[in-house]
Amino acid sequence: MNSNQINKVVIVGGGTAGWMAAAAVSRLIGANLDITLIESDAIGTIGVGEATIPTFLTLHRLLKIDEAEFMARVNGTFKLGISFEGWLRADHDYVHSFGYTGQGCWAAGFQHFWTRGSVQGMSHPYGRYSPEMMALQDNRFSLSSQNPLNYAYHIDATEYAQFLRSLAQRAGVKRVEGKIVSVGQHASGFIKEVILESGTRINGDFFIDCSGFYGLLADKTLGTAFDDWSQWLPCNRAVAVQTEAVRPSVPYTRAIARSAGWQWQIPLQHRVGNGLVFDANSLSDDEARHQLLNSVEGRVLTEPRVIKFRTGQRVKHWAKNCVALGLAAGFLEPMESTSIHLIQRGIIRLMQMFPSMGIRQADEDEFNRQMSEEFLFIRDFIIMHYHLNRRDESPFWSDLAHMSVPEALQHRLDLFRETGNVFQKQGDVFGENSWTQVMMGQGILPKTYHPIVDMMQAAEFEQFMAVQRAKVDQALVNMPKHADFVAQYCPGNLSKN
Repeated sequence: MNSNQINKVVIVGGGTAGWMAAAAVSRLIGANLDITLIESDAIGTIGVGEATIPTFLTLHRLLKIDEAEFMARVNGTFKLGISFEGWLRADHDYVHSFGYTGQGCWAAGFQHFWTRGSVQGMSHPYGRYSPEMMALQDNRFSLSSQNPLNYAYHIDATEYAQFLRSLAQRAGVKRVEGKIVSVGQHASGFIKEVILESGTRINGDFFIDCSGFYGLLADKTLGTAFDDWSQWLPCNRAVAVQTEAVRPSVPYTRAIARSAGWQWQIPLQHRVGNGLVFDANSLSDDEARHQLLNSVEGRVLTEPRVIKFRTGQRVKHWAKNCVALGLAAGFLEPMESTSIHLIQRGIIRLMQMFPSMGIRQADEDEFNRQMSEEFLFIRDFIIMHYHLNRRDESPFWSDLAHMSVPEALQHRLDLFRETGNVFQKQGDVFGENSWTQVMMGQGILPKTYHPIVDMMQAAEFEQFMAVQRAKVDQALVNMPKHADFVAQYCPGNLSKN
């Protein structure tokens, strides 16, 4: 245990991770803290984490951020789910929507009721019982207190970092411009200070590493080990480009399977974020650029840039007096838009366990346990998309379909296939409905359903299912088109490139 009181917090790196940490810590628990953020304009940030999931709203509510003001600032659009195109087969699409589908009971989720209906010849697809799914498919959105939708955002990551920066600086965070050239440590190995190229020394009691893939503190200084997951997730490159919007924005992200990876498409008000995640052993950087540029619409606004990455996580997210956040802590492919979620979870957990009276091993251990488990849950969820493919046109997809997957994931797949059961684990951001939608979308249908469903007589069951559809229909009454709602609620600066 280190009994020294924590007064000075130093955040290394800006971008979404750094400024989100600065804004949250300063505004929520930082009344008696001296907080400094160091970033270099010469280094820049990745700036492509532009799709979110509903948990993103949690931190904004804690920070009392006005939604319309924020959305206008980041040229944001709303998101009800993700369209997966070509993941099962080249000619097959499905959607992972937010929220809940239908109504289950104490013993069985709605998928059991739907399975009975399917066995008995009911023709309605599973998504017909989800308001988010039906709104998404018709490009509709609204904010309604009577029939609220579960939603997230598409945002301009660079503008978002600037938005957070203004919040943090108003709360007293000091920004220091400069490049760090060395790090000083105490004899114990704890970090003492960082030294800038100018010679300036900035000391601290606690450090937050938001230095991206470089991992200046977590990796280069403390040597924290990295758990590599490329055996299950072989993609190790992404090429990203921004294009001019040529059609009204839609309330969903697109994830489109390609020959050796997949392509993202994120619609903002003023532009579209595009990228191709790929395996460099199957596709060269030049081939990836060519494939991406041949598939985008609208005028290209930026030079395509290749981002190298390694999938996995730090064995310790918190080591000594340093917590790693964002890319410094680990990386998972953005197909389920979890990057900002993991930053947020790290920040909230840190604030819950903040070591104001000194570093305690119990806090460090618990933080690491919770963060590691959450990374593992998301890892398995992402592996599932790849593993359940039935594409056989390339070794990339064929190898993924035939690989051995982590034991915990295999158990979930077997359980659903044999019984229709899905149980959300504590700390898993993906609930029963998410696992169900993706497993069904990737071709797994339960062989049976829970016997409690048969407690309903045929007429009662038909009425129950009709009521579920009626609830969805009611939620969509008079719901405007998504682009029209955005234009009225949070119009941004559409001249931005």
